[in-house]
Amino acid sequence: MNEILKTYKTIFLIIILLLNFSCAKKEAANIELVNPEVQKINPDSINETNDKLKFNSGIRSILHDSKGNYWFGSHKEGVCLFDGKSFAYFTVQDGLSNNQVRRIQEDDNGNIWFGTGNGVSSYDGEKIINQTQGNSLFGLNMEKQNNWALTKNDLWFNAGNNSGVYRFDGKELAYLAFPIQGNNDPFNLFGVTSFSRGINNNIWIGTYAAAFGYDGKSFKIIDGKSLGYYVQTKTLHIRSILEDSKGRLWIGNNGIGVLLVDGDKTINFSEEHNLIHSNSSGGGTYSPPGTLEHVFAIGEDSHGNIWFGDRDTGAWKYDGKSMTNYIIDENNPVKHIWEIYEDKNGTLLFAMESGGVYQFNGKTFERKF
Repeated sequence: MNEILKTYKTIFLIIILLLNFSCAKKEAANIELVNPEVQKINPDSINETNDKLKFNSGIRSILHDSKGNYWFGSHKEGVCLFDGKSFAYFTVQDGLSNNQVRRIQEDDNGNIWFGTGNGVSSYDGEKIINQTQGNSLFGLNMEKQNNWALTKNDLWFNAGNNSGVYRFDGKELAYLAFPIQGNNDPFNLFGVTSFSRGINNNIWIGTYAAAFGYDGKSFKIIDGKSLGYYVQTKTLHIRSILEDSKGRLWIGNNGIGVLLVDGDKTINFSEEHNLIHSNSSGGGTYSPPGTLEHVFAIGEDSHGNIWFGDRDTGAWKYDGKSMTNYIIDENNPVKHIWEIYEDKNGTLLFAMESGGVYQFNGKTFERKF
């Protein structure tokens, strides 16, 4: 009997020792994870397992990266990473140069780059670095501001309120000034609103006052005066731009609809399709249903359809012959579309000013994020 009791005591002591060792191991692991020298974690970047984005200020940009992760840039709340299971949120406290994230891209090394409302930041898989504050691994080269160049895989970003752009060539981030500059007005007429890569690798840059096309050697400048809209609207007020797979240039404006530049011919596409209201002011006032006047997003899907995201009237699809209007969410009074993006799976996504991301299933829309 005594021998049996001794055996039970021995087993009990072994179990206690194993449990203590396991707890100590977990505690050590937790200490390592929150070590500020390894990774700084603040409340805004904690993973959340909700199935929808928590942003309320609108989604400005989307990226489906090479690892299959989704990135969402918000209007005021930073950026979100969705790895297929949970959402992680990052703000200026984590290294972003600004909480308005207008453009997200991936470089050849898998680093993620963010063009914000005030500078450029990057993510190397561990931390976010503000690349335009002098603490960059690459260094911002302001001395090469007139050294325009073009390569296949370079990345382009807006330069805040400056009349120019940032370009990352794979090694260095540089500021490039536009060939013409704005005046001293606090509102920068050449503040960048959109980018598009052309079929010949040229870059198109949309600003409030003009579109700049650069082919690696020279510039093509399209402004309101050259198109006959200067007297009516003072500037084009470009909000979106796209060179499609046929080489046609689509320019979305805040007030006068869509302009289509096809070779040497330019038309007001919205006007041609009777989508300008008879009482339209040509400015930023609200437009009624059935119009296409305030175009903040343009995209092309893998079938060659051209999509337009209107501030007031939802989504429009052009199949080469006719236009079809869609309301993304009948229960949501906000119709404003910030971004149209086709992911690596061929899913067409629409980022809304109300904060959600919807997918098109061929007939209707459903919220995906």
